[in-house]
Amino acid sequence: MKLKITRNVLIACMSLMAACFIGSEALAADTPEWKGATPAPVPAGPFKPTWESLEKYTIPEWYKDAKFGIFIHWGVYSVPGFGSEWYPRQMYQQNSGEFKHHVATYGPQSKFGYKDFIPMFKAEKFNAKQWADLFKKAGAKYVVPVAEHHDGFAMYDSSLTKWCAAKMGPKRDIIGELAKAVRADGMIFGLSSHRAEHWWFLNGGMAFDSDVKDPNYFDFYGPAQPDRGPSKAYMDDWLARCQELVDKYHPQVFWFDWWIEQNEFKPYIQDFAAYYYNRGAEWKKGVAINYKNRAFPEKAAVLDLERGGLGGIRDSLWQTDTSVSKNSWGYIVNQNYKKSNQIVYNLIDIVSKNGVMLLNIGPKPDGTIPDPEQKMLLDIGKWLAVNGEAIYGTRAWNIYGEGPQKISGGSFSDGAEYQFSPNDFRFTTKPGTVYAITLAWPTDGKLVVRSLPKSTAGAVTNVSLLGYKGKLQWNQDETGLSVTLPAQQPCEYAYSLKITGKGLKGTVPVNTTQAP
Repeated sequence: MKLKITRNVLIACMSLMAACFIGSEALAADTPEWKGATPAPVPAGPFKPTWESLEKYTIPEWYKDAKFGIFIHWGVYSVPGFGSEWYPRQMYQQNSGEFKHHVATYGPQSKFGYKDFIPMFKAEKFNAKQWADLFKKAGAKYVVPVAEHHDGFAMYDSSLTKWCAAKMGPKRDIIGELAKAVRADGMIFGLSSHRAEHWWFLNGGMAFDSDVKDPNYFDFYGPAQPDRGPSKAYMDDWLARCQELVDKYHPQVFWFDWWIEQNEFKPYIQDFAAYYYNRGAEWKKGVAINYKNRAFPEKAAVLDLERGGLGGIRDSLWQTDTSVSKNSWGYIVNQNYKKSNQIVYNLIDIVSKNGVMLLNIGPKPDGTIPDPEQKMLLDIGKWLAVNGEAIYGTRAWNIYGEGPQKISGGSFSDGAEYQFSPNDFRFTTKPGTVYAITLAWPTDGKLVVRSLPKSTAGAVTNVSLLGYKGKLQWNQDETGLSVTLPAQQPCEYAYSLKITGKGLKGTVPVNTTQAP
């Protein structure tokens, strides 16, 4: 069979080959050599930049107690408000929806590039105190804004780049203002750096006539290399920028995205961890690094799962980062929002498995938080105002729950809307107390916690319902703990039984989904 090669097919193949050949050698001819900052040495302290030393790290108690935090994806990408926070990459990916939208709306990328959105990013209504007050009402205990996303625009006052919010766009130190407001409201302040991914994030713009190829903007768009092999100069600059964030803002959480798994990062993340942990010791504050996948050894930092969870209890504290929206982390016009109750169910499940939730919002370019997102945060805060005792300061029990409905484990698994029954419970504990949170209200007002049979689970001495001041009727026998609920529900969804006793230990009932 002969292959008929038309002119259009030939052109398409040549274009594809050219795009695929954007290797480091090819780009070197078109872009200046990357020259960045020089990192500082690791300061004196209890940690050295070796895994053996870093695995002696201890997760701070405040983090174990906090359970719920707010993540904030806000930057120049909120201006187009289209697709997702990956708009700056996708607008240079030929034939993508964002590429076509950009050309149709703003013109060709050679005339109107991503940099041209910066003057439109004014943040004129941004009020850090209003944000912090909302987060506090939501019940958050820590707040983690994105300090720099993959696009390379820093949301803080950087001395290492002119491409930052303090010098362009808003001309304000967004991170500095948030740090002050968050701490004034009694919450812990952290931040995230996605600088690692910037190495390759804008490389699509090197394949055609775009402003990414303009040497005048290399200090913003560059290096725009293939997604492999960052140079030593770039890695030095990456580390220096991370150190700058630590020293200027004293964050108690430092969150990293996935690309620090590359081999080139290994010595640098050891240097950073030792630098940061020693600074934390100097400040006399508990600090934590978030990592994904296998970037760190388990004991050296806190594992973070993106939009997911675990099937069972993890001995070491872990975190889920997820968003109020299913389709984007940053602001876009057409968000596909989750429901407040599903976020609460997810929070309960995560906490029962020794995890914490970092819930993301995406503010508009003017600095206001969209109304649906404010409502969701207030809904969560309303639930926590009643049930927070069963969440904050708790630890995982010896089993995480019982009942037929299991929430899927793994990253990118939290989009489903689960239907729970009154037989679905999740457990948390404090000394002398177990909290059994039922995920649905029984129509007959009767609950049975089958994990608490009297002969093997220990004797229950009292049962109460959070948010209800009256006494409950209850009985413990070999079928478990039976409880009669009041006529009035104390909240809209998920109800917390407070169970006291000595040495209570859950027994896994037959036909449950309890993971090993």
